[in-house]
Amino acid sequence: MKKIILTISFACLVASGMTAQIKIGKTSIGKGKIEAAQKAAKALTVSDAEMAEMAAKSIKWMDENNPVCTTKDKDKKKKAYAERLEKIFGPYKNYDGLNLNYKVYYVTDINAFASPDGSVRVFSSLMDIMTDDELLGIIGHEIGHVKLGHSKKAYKQALLTAAATQYAGETGGSVGSLVNSANIGDFAQALVEAQFSQTQETAADEYSYTFLVSNGKDPKALISAFKKLADLGSGKDSFKDKILSSHPGSEKRAQNIEKKIEKDSKKKK
Repeated sequence: MKKIILTISFACLVASGMTAQIKIGKTSIGKGKIEAAQKAAKALTVSDAEMAEMAAKSIKWMDENNPVCTTKDKDKKKKAYAERLEKIFGPYKNYDGLNLNYKVYYVTDINAFASPDGSVRVFSSLMDIMTDDELLGIIGHEIGHVKLGHSKKAYKQALLTAAATQYAGETGGSVGSLVNSANIGDFAQALVEAQFSQTQETAADEYSYTFLVSNGKDPKALISAFKKLADLGSGKDSFKDKILSSHPGSEKRAQNIEKKIEKDSKKKK
């Protein structure tokens, strides 16, 4: 397995040499410049078409710069990951009116994310610790962010800020007039590190709950998935991964799903 190289490095859960860390753009930016960029971003504009184009380019860049598992892979282990994801997620390519595509990155990072264009990327090390239904629950959560517009909103802001950072001093115009292929890796980073509000996370959790139930799956899988993520983040010297930093409060979210199951169960009686 390979490792995807993130801007921030962190420890691996698997043996060294088995995988690579996810590779995304690397940017060294001072706090002051980031704050200035966030203000400058307000002077920029981005159309839906420009954002869709950048999201597609970012995903393409990541697919080309990271180890992707395929069902035709000569490496049996990588092939197995691709076949498993196809089995788990294949029936839902056009779920809820969305045009979804999905791939496995053969990396040590434990994460999954979805792009505004419907591209879902699952990391092999996440698959290692999840059952099929647990994994489907997490994917359902990511689909929720896309369907509910969270991914679009987060990526739009990240895109504006990144453009303003790259071109500090420029005002007005559009992102399309500022962005070029030289910094596409930096925009790819925005997809992986998108931050969502607590309200958005709760809405995506509820979407995943409905997704599982409507497809005949036990929603308790979402509870066990969250608890596994919570366990990863427990302890002073524990492993801290991207899915924990971008999806906080896993234990609390597990409790919320437990309450929802109990509430729905009482309604059926």
